[in-house]
Amino acid sequence: MSLSMTEKAADHVKSYLAKRGKGVGVRVGVKTTGCSGMAYVLEFVDEESDEDQAFESHGVNLYADAKSLAYLSGTELDFVKEGLNEGFQFNNPNVKDECGCGESFTV
Repeated sequence: MSLSMTEKAADHVKSYLAKRGKGVGVRVGVKTTGCSGMAYVLEFVDEESDEDQAFESHGVNLYADAKSLAYLSGTELDFVKEGLNEGFQFNNPNVKDECGCGESFTV
């Protein structure tokens, strides 16, 4: 089981953590919601939790709890800019279907 991020995503996270002045990485998770069943949750981590499994990618720590990791294993987090829009994109090999708006997915 693993999580990773592109260099572009890692650079964005490092920049944001530097602006915040605190933080040890990013927690990636899933929650039940949306029309397809699950949605990604992304939050900055100020303190490691014993419940999280840690991964390092391009100098950034990624954390996920065991329940979320079952749905996220092998996922690569990217940061993309399309026109005026920018944000994180989850390249998850476990996804079987996504809703039309792209906000939720099914495994």
